[in-house]
Amino acid sequence: MKHKKVELVKERGRWSAKSKRDAVLRLLRGEDLDTVSRESKVTAAKLTEWREAFLASGMAGLKARETDARDEEIERLKAVLGEMTMRCELQRDAIRRLKAGPPVDETRLPK
Repeated sequence: MKHKKVELVKERGRWSAKSKRDAVLRLLRGEDLDTVSRESKVTAAKLTEWREAFLASGMAGLKARETDARDEEIERLKAVLGEMTMRCELQRDAIRRLKAGPPVDETRLPK
């Protein structure tokens, strides 16, 4: 199976994401690690690191699930809970002030 040689392009001292992806895809398609390493002028260790990162990211993408109506309901309920919590805190503060009694107007006190 003949593969097209992909040239890696460096961007400011780093490899571009596209170049890394192309090298990793060559490995995943069965090309020899040493061959890809030699042709792309990247160490085998670095290619292996890129491949592992690529596969790990792919797994994360597969684990993610799409949102559904339940997620929307959960978000709505969180907003309602937040509002109710804020109201309770305001009411507790008002009760504390009422229990403390009315503020004293020192200008009306006898001298």
